[in-house]
Amino acid sequence: MFKLGPLALAAFLIAGPALAKPPVWIVRDADSEVLIFGSVHVLPPGLDWRPPALDAALAKADDLWFELPMGPATEAQIAGLAASRGVLPPDKSLSGLLSPTGASALAKASQKYGLTPGFLDRLEPWFAEVALAGAEFRAAGADTDSGVEKALAAIAPASAQRRAFETAAQQIALFDEAPVPAQVASLEESLDQMEKDPDAYDRLVAAWMAADTAALERDALEPLRHASPALYERLVSERNAAWTQVLDGRLKGHGRTVVVVGVGHLLTADGVPARLRALGYSVEGP
Repeated sequence: MFKLGPLALAAFLIAGPALAKPPVWIVRDADSEVLIFGSVHVLPPGLDWRPPALDAALAKADDLWFELPMGPATEAQIAGLAASRGVLPPDKSLSGLLSPTGASALAKASQKYGLTPGFLDRLEPWFAEVALAGAEFRAAGADTDSGVEKALAAIAPASAQRRAFETAAQQIALFDEAPVPAQVASLEESLDQMEKDPDAYDRLVAAWMAADTAALERDALEPLRHASPALYERLVSERNAAWTQVLDGRLKGHGRTVVVVGVGHLLTADGVPARLRALGYSVEGP
């Protein structure tokens, strides 16, 4: 549900062929199959993005894994936790944490997206980035209701057990407990991108639809890796390692599984598919 730029990756230059679909990875051992699909959490409505392999796997899945439990209860919990943990103390302001250039960019972004004056200045850097991302996506005509997770949760058969890698509290803590200088670096990178590269989101979606993993890496991962290596480690590498461990345990059982996580977690030698391949599993995909 978080921004697809530096902080969130989670989460994704040219458009591909008309019939192109986002990439999938299929992991197998003797008695198990796991299809992994890379999500963009917020999409424009009406986009025809579902690959046939995903639909086929979903119809036969024993279990379906998301980053977070799906449903209104989790959405309410996320909103409540963010509101309680993402606000600065009364004696601090966000603009005071930023560089002069960053503070100026924050004011411009607030005005551009019609946010209440002073609203962003009360937020911790990570929460301000989330709020700006939401405003940016709405301006582009995208929304979470059109995102991958909600769509797949709605169409998956009732027989597929819903599972999640993280809780709402764990995910909020990943952002809220990150070092403040790392949060500031990520926010300032995003503010700079919003001002200088307003078409970044459109390119990201086009790259995802074209299964252009090189462009996805460049747009979805490199900004965060450049702005804050420590935050990249916290939000991407450490979570990839944890999720790989869970899937390794699942593959040691048997059955058919579908996994849906932000596409940034599936790219490069640090991604979940490469990590599973390194454990000796057969992995088909980009």
